[in-house]
Amino acid sequence: MQPVNIPFNKPYMTGRELWYIAQAHANGHLAGDGAFTKKCHSWLEKRTGADTALLTHSCTAALEIAALLIDIKPGDEIIMPSYTFVSTANAFVLRGGVPVFVDIRPDTLNINEGLIEQAITPRTKAIVPVHYAGVPCEMDVIMDIAHRHNLFVIEDAAQGIMSTYNGKPLGSIGHFGCLSFHETKNIISGEGGALLVNDESLALRAEIIREKGTNRSQFFRGQVDKYTWCDVGSSYLPGELIAAFLWAQMEAADEITTKRLDIWNKYHASFVGLEQRGLVRRPIVPDNATHNAHMYYLLLSDLATRTRFIEFLKEKKISSVFHYVPLHSAPAGLRLGRFNEALTITDAMSEKLVRLPLWIGLEEYQDEVIKTIYSFFEDAK
Repeated sequence: MQPVNIPFNKPYMTGRELWYIAQAHANGHLAGDGAFTKKCHSWLEKRTGADTALLTHSCTAALEIAALLIDIKPGDEIIMPSYTFVSTANAFVLRGGVPVFVDIRPDTLNINEGLIEQAITPRTKAIVPVHYAGVPCEMDVIMDIAHRHNLFVIEDAAQGIMSTYNGKPLGSIGHFGCLSFHETKNIISGEGGALLVNDESLALRAEIIREKGTNRSQFFRGQVDKYTWCDVGSSYLPGELIAAFLWAQMEAADEITTKRLDIWNKYHASFVGLEQRGLVRRPIVPDNATHNAHMYYLLLSDLATRTRFIEFLKEKKISSVFHYVPLHSAPAGLRLGRFNEALTITDAMSEKLVRLPLWIGLEEYQDEVIKTIYSFFEDAK
């Protein structure tokens, strides 16, 4: 029987979140950087190998701290894909930076590392690879380019927690990594994020910027006898209730990832036939990568087919969605960014891609989703 509704996303709870929130209240500390925040920092540092991990109230905030850390000035250029969320660009535009959009690869939909070098100018300050769908960019090539041109690398790993590239956790390879714990991600706190600092020399300044430009954290560690204004900064800390919720998720991170991979793998196996018939293209994961099953998408033949597909599933009470409007074609992107070459792959893929429901608990309905997708293509004959 067709269920009443199958949403695109349904936030998962492990069962310990509310208990930890109550503990945070009982501890008498609800502002940032309490006991649960420290647990989350320790977990991130251990799991990623980052020198320093700092919770933030969003991945956007982590990106903004990174922009401050590398001292983005008006006119500085930052190379990034156009097929990404607006925060990837906004964090730098806020400081006067200019996003330079580069086309993506047709296989992983990640930034095409072969096009980065030709986009570098004397004004280039950083490269921001975005690990789309939790599938890694070619970081060895990107880091080599950055080293040769003396550029910073800021990994937008918003979708990449628990994924690896050549055995290295995403977010731990560049100078900085930025993570998201938004409710649509794998490990969640409603809103939330983290900055991974992989250059120890920048860790103290990151801590100061995050704490409103003060050395308050040093004060609480007993390293200074009072805290004061030391640098630019803002209020980037999440409250302790957010951290308590997130800690419950981190404790179950391996279990969450396994369950999501089971759903992803079932989709992937089920759509072999459609791909063989040339009706869809499934996601591609390189051999040197492990991914976290952040999303499952299909690439359809064209925009018109995708529009009909989404509407067809909606009529069957199944929610599927497309993804980003490429930043280079957005009003602000046209005004604030630049691109040298036509971004033909970005434009094409953005019109074909559709994301399917993927959340823990979908297992009960997944056969129905798959059956309905097959019926769309049969009806479309």
